[in-house]
Amino acid sequence: MKLQFKHQKFQADAAKAVVDVFAGQPCLTHTYMMDRGDGSYQVGFNEERNFTGFSNHKIVPELSDRQILEQLNKIQRANQLKPSERLEGRENGYNLSVEMETGVGKTYTYIKTMFELNKHYGWCKFIVVVPSVAIREGVYKSFEMTQEHFAEEYGKKARFFIYDSSRLSEIDRFASDSSISVMIINSQAFNAKGKDARRIYMKLDDFRSRRPIDIIAKTNPILIIDEPQSVEGKQTKERLKGFHPLLTLRYSATHKSGSAYNMVFRLDAMEAYNRRLVKKIEVKGIAQRGSTATDSYIYLESINLSKSDPTATLQFEVKLSGSAPKKRSRIVRVGDNLYDCSGGLEEYKEGFVIKQIDGHNDCVEFLNGIRIFAGDVIGSVDEDQLRRIQIRETILSHILRERQLFYKGVKVLSLFFIDEVANYREYDGAGKPSNGKYAVMFEEEYNDVIANMQLAAGGDAYIRYLQSIPTAKTHAGYFSVDGKGKMVNSKVGRKENISDDVSAYELIMKNKELLLDSNPERSPVRFIFSHSALREGWDNPNVFQICTLKQSSSTLRKRQEVGRGLRLCVSQSGERMDTNALGNDVHNINILTVIANESYDSFAKGLQTEIAEAVADRPQAVTVELFVGKVISDDAGNEQVVDYNTAFAIQFDMISNGYIDRNGMVTDKYYEDKANGNLKIAEEVADSAASVFAIIDSIYDPRSLQPENARGNNVELQIDRAKLDMPEFKELWSNIKTKTVYTVDFDTEELIQKAVAALNSKLFVSKIHFQVEKGAMDIIRSKEELLSGSSFVKEESIRYSAAITANSNVKYDLIGKLVDETGLTRKALASILKGLQPSVFGQFKDNPEEFIVKAAALINDEKALAVIEHITYEVLDDAYNTDIFTGPTIKGRLDVNVMETKRHLYDHIVYDSAVERNFAAQLDASTDVAVYVKLPDSFYIATPLGRYNPDWAIAFYKDTVKHVYFVAETKGSMHSMQLRLIEQSKIHCAREHFRAISGGNVVYDVVDSCQSLLEKAMG
Repeated sequence: MKLQFKHQKFQADAAKAVVDVFAGQPCLTHTYMMDRGDGSYQVGFNEERNFTGFSNHKIVPELSDRQILEQLNKIQRANQLKPSERLEGRENGYNLSVEMETGVGKTYTYIKTMFELNKHYGWCKFIVVVPSVAIREGVYKSFEMTQEHFAEEYGKKARFFIYDSSRLSEIDRFASDSSISVMIINSQAFNAKGKDARRIYMKLDDFRSRRPIDIIAKTNPILIIDEPQSVEGKQTKERLKGFHPLLTLRYSATHKSGSAYNMVFRLDAMEAYNRRLVKKIEVKGIAQRGSTATDSYIYLESINLSKSDPTATLQFEVKLSGSAPKKRSRIVRVGDNLYDCSGGLEEYKEGFVIKQIDGHNDCVEFLNGIRIFAGDVIGSVDEDQLRRIQIRETILSHILRERQLFYKGVKVLSLFFIDEVANYREYDGAGKPSNGKYAVMFEEEYNDVIANMQLAAGGDAYIRYLQSIPTAKTHAGYFSVDGKGKMVNSKVGRKENISDDVSAYELIMKNKELLLDSNPERSPVRFIFSHSALREGWDNPNVFQICTLKQSSSTLRKRQEVGRGLRLCVSQSGERMDTNALGNDVHNINILTVIANESYDSFAKGLQTEIAEAVADRPQAVTVELFVGKVISDDAGNEQVVDYNTAFAIQFDMISNGYIDRNGMVTDKYYEDKANGNLKIAEEVADSAASVFAIIDSIYDPRSLQPENARGNNVELQIDRAKLDMPEFKELWSNIKTKTVYTVDFDTEELIQKAVAALNSKLFVSKIHFQVEKGAMDIIRSKEELLSGSSFVKEESIRYSAAITANSNVKYDLIGKLVDETGLTRKALASILKGLQPSVFGQFKDNPEEFIVKAAALINDEKALAVIEHITYEVLDDAYNTDIFTGPTIKGRLDVNVMETKRHLYDHIVYDSAVERNFAAQLDASTDVAVYVKLPDSFYIATPLGRYNPDWAIAFYKDTVKHVYFVAETKGSMHSMQLRLIEQSKIHCAREHFRAISGGNVVYDVVDSCQSLLEKAMG
C-alpha cells in the first residue's frame, strides 16, 4: 500500500503564515567558497565547482526588523493570536513558532514550509532537530513517503539524510548542493557528553582537519526544532547558536510557557478536534469497587438496550466439570439467578438474583441490594485478572469497530503497551520461544469472544475473514531484538522513558504500510504488543484501540497514551478518511478507544486536565478585552479592527441573549442555538458574524474536549426490516437513490463584467500608516485590568500617513497570485484588471498584499454566484445502495441524544439538536407519514462548494398529501437572510439535483417544523 497525501488548507495556511512574515525578501541564491581543509584530496577540472557552497541568503537590508514585526503582527491578528511586542529571540536570528496538535501532520507541514520558503526566497538549507531516535526515524520515514507527493507539486525533490559522525562526506554534500538539502539530527548528537557526540565540534583527520559544525554553520541554515519543549534545555539552547541559523522554526503540540517565540499559527487540541482533523476519543474505564457484602467476582461488561427488555452482559465464575471454576461472560435478564447460571457456586447463593437492569444509569441491581455499574468489577480480583479484563475489552472494542469498517475497506489495529517482554514472550534454556502470560490471556479471550459473537445480518464475508486468520497469527510483538534474535526489553536512560533502539524503530517503520493491508494472507496481524518505551515510534493511522497493560503507578501522561492513535485512518487505497472522503461522518468512523485500568471519570478528568494545561493560552471567558483589537471581516472580505465600543456591544448582546453568564462563561443556550442555527449577534457586527463567532469559539470549552464514555452510548440503532420492505419506502428510495454529476457553463465575459463591477464598487485597500497614541494610567482597579492594559486611558491619538509603496526589490506577479487564489485563467484576470478604474487599481501600490487578498475574495464571490446560477445536474447510471443504512453502526445514549421511534426506518433515532429531536417527534405523531429516515452522512450531493448532506427523506401515505415523497432540510430559522450565502447556494444545488433525478416526483425544501413540512406537502 502507498499512502496518499492530500493538500489540506490548514497545512497550507501554516506554511503561508511563516512565508508571509518575510514578504519583501527577494528570491536570491548565495554562493561562497567552502573551506577545503588540509590534507590530500582529488583535484579536477571542476575543482572550483566542487568547492562552491550554497547558503541561505540573508535578509536584505531594505526589509527592516520594524517591517518584519509589522508583517508578523498582521499575521498574528488574522490568526487570532496575541501580537508580539518585539521580535523575540532576535539576538539569535529570527524565531517563529507554530503550534500543531499531535496527529494532524506536523512533519508534513514543516516539509511543505521548506518548499514554500525555497519557492519564494530561494532558501535551501534546513536542519531538523529532534529530541529522540524515535522521532528522528519517524521524520526520516515521512520525508521518504512524501517525496513523490512534493515533487509533483513543486517540480523538485529535497535531498535528506540523518546526521552520522562516521559519514562526514554527507556534510560536504549538504553544503555544496544547490537543491533543497535537509539534515535530520537528534539533539544528543551535538549535546551529549560522550566522545562520539563531541565529534561535531572537533577538527577531524578524516574530515581534512575541519570541524563539521563550521561547515554546517557557513550555510546559514534554517533550524526546524521538532518538539522544542523536549529539545531546548539550557545547554542545548547554547549549542544551537553554533549552527548560526538564519531562522529558527519551532513546531510542537505543547510549547512550554515562555518558550514559544513569535507564534504565527496555532492549531491546538481543541481546534483540531472541532475541525475533525483527529480521531474522537472514547474511554472504556475499568474500576475495582470494594464491597463489604461479598467477595463474589462479578464484572459488568455492558447493558444492552433495544425495543425489547434490556439485557446485561456479565462476567462471573462458572463451575466446570473436572476443573477449577473459570470466568465466563453471559447475557442475563431480569430474574436470572447467578447461583443457577454458575452451576451452583456457593459464592453466588446469597441473593444474586437480578432485580433490575437500568439502561439510564448503566447498572444492574441484585435482590441482595448490591448494585454494579458498567465497567465495574467487584469481589476478589488480582492484578492479572484486571489485565485479562483489559485484554478482553480491547478485543470486544476491536471486533465492534472492525465489523463496522470491514466493508469500507479499512484495516483495524489494536495496540497493547507492556513493560516486560517476558509477559508476552518467554524463552526456555535452549532459547525456544513460547507465549507469555499476556499472550496466553489474549488467545483465550479472543477465542471466547469469536465463539460467542452474534452474526449480524449480511455479515457472512466478515465471518469468513475472521475464520481465515489463525488466532496465533493475528497478534504479534514489536520489541527490541538481541543478537540471538530474542525479544528483549528496550533500553531506557535514567532520566528518560523513551528508548533509543534504532533497530526496533526500523522494524516498526518498515512494517507500517504492511500492517495497513487487510489481506489476511499478506498481513494477518491485527493486534500488536509493544514495549511502552517504544511508544513514540507508533503513529500508525489505523490504530483504533490502545490498551496500556501497566501498573497503575505509571507516570505515563494520558495525552502521550492517546497520542499514538489520534491520526485519521486510511483505506486500502491509502486514502485518508477525512472530511473530504466522509463528510460529517468523520467522527462516526474515526474513534479511538482507550481501554483504561481506571474508571472513566478518573481517566477523563486526568486527560482533560492535561489538555487544559496545553491550551492554557486560550481565553477562559467572554470579556470586552477578548474582542478589542481583533480583526473581523465581512462576507466581501472588508476588514475592521474591533474598538472598545464595538466590543462592549458584542458582549452586552451576548448577555442579553443568555449566551454568557455574569462571569463571562459561555452557557448551554449558546451551544444549543449554534446547533439549531439560531445564533443572534449584535447589530453593529451583523455583517461580520462569522468572524465574531470564530472569536467566541476560541474560548476554552472543556465540554468539547471531554472524551466520551465508551459505555455511555448504550443504544445501537437496529434497522426495521419491515419498514425497509414497505412499498412506500421502496418507492421513496427509488426516487432519491440516483447519483448525479454537475456541469457549469457560465459566460466568462459575463463573469469578467460582474467581477469588474464588484471590484470597482467594493474594493478598498487601507494605506500603510503609523498611529501615535498617548495615554495615562490613573487608577488600577484589578490585576486583570492591569494585565489586559485597560487601566490606561487614551488621551490623544495622531495618525501619520506614510508614502510607502511596493518595495522595488520585490517583484509581485499580481496576475499569477490571483490565478493561484481564484483558479481563473491569466487572460480572464488580465481583462478584469484592465477594467478597473485607475483609482481602484492604484491601491495596489499602497498595499500589494492586502490588494491581492481582497481582490481575490471579491472575484471568488462573483465566481461562486456565477457557478450556482449556471449549474445543471446530469443523471448517472450509478445509484446509492441500501447498504448505507445497514452498513454503519449508529450508537447513542437514551434520552440524551437518542429517542425511540415508531415511523423511523430504525427502531431509534440519534438527533444532533433540539430542532431535530422535535421534528422527529412530530413526524412520529403524524398519521399522514408512512415512513421517514434521517439520511446518513454517506448520502450526499456533489456541489461546487463541497458535499451537501440533506437531513431527511419522508414518504407520506398516498391520497393524504399532494407531494408523497419529500426530502427536507431542517433549519431553526426560516429567514433567508439568516442562512449564509454558501448554505443557500448548496440548497439551490440540491433542488436542481432532485429536479433532475425525480422528474418532479420528489419535492425538496427547507422547513423548520412538521407543520411547515405538511403545508408544503399539501401543495
